[in-house]
Amino acid sequence: MMKKLFAEFFGTFWLVFGGCGSAVFASQIAPSSNGQMGILLLGVSLAFGLTVLTMAYAVGHISGGHFNPAVSFGLLAGGRFSALDLAPYIVAQCLGAITGAGALYVIINSSGTPDFSTPGSFATNFYDAPVYFEKSYSMIAAFLTEFLLTAFFLIIIMGTTDKHANGKFAGVAIGLALTLIHLISVPITNTSVNPARSLSQAIFVGGKAISQLWLFLAAPILGGISGGLVYKFLLQKESEVYD
Repeated sequence: MMKKLFAEFFGTFWLVFGGCGSAVFASQIAPSSNGQMGILLLGVSLAFGLTVLTMAYAVGHISGGHFNPAVSFGLLAGGRFSALDLAPYIVAQCLGAITGAGALYVIINSSGTPDFSTPGSFATNFYDAPVYFEKSYSMIAAFLTEFLLTAFFLIIIMGTTDKHANGKFAGVAIGLALTLIHLISVPITNTSVNPARSLSQAIFVGGKAISQLWLFLAAPILGGISGGLVYKFLLQKESEVYD
């Protein structure tokens, strides 16, 4: 079990450090008017996808490669995960995410005290804020986005890791799914679909990021559970039994 928990810790650390790190240091989601270069929306989306893809192959065979409490809840609902392991996995994921965010915080503070006063600072999630393209999305829109995207993420995860699927390419499909999810939802919420990732950034920013955090905990978890149940009862073959 300890190896599984360390795998979840390191995998979630890498997701936050790589994904949120790209958003914090290299992003410029929209092209800049002053000529500065950044990796933009596509680059940040790829970074998040690549963190999951690389860790899925690095440590996925040890822990199952959840790196996300919503995935753990969803796999539990789908009959692929033990309830006894749920709490330890979530603790390991949150600690990994917070440690990754802490490393980013130390780096960004090394060049002066950062300004975290605007929504989306330090890759935090948000709603009701015109951060990108001068357009704001409501709480309901944000909740629906996070719920649906996490539900489909679970369907993809369960489908690609199905006993009848080609498991060798599951990590690629899951990583690309997370890339697509970010391409859709970064302008809406800065993309969560992962309560640990949302928690870790909000802790260091505080303020409004904390007050809005409930949505980025609840919507992904409920979406993950729904996706797990949809796959189990509507898509999975009845004869399949998972340990």
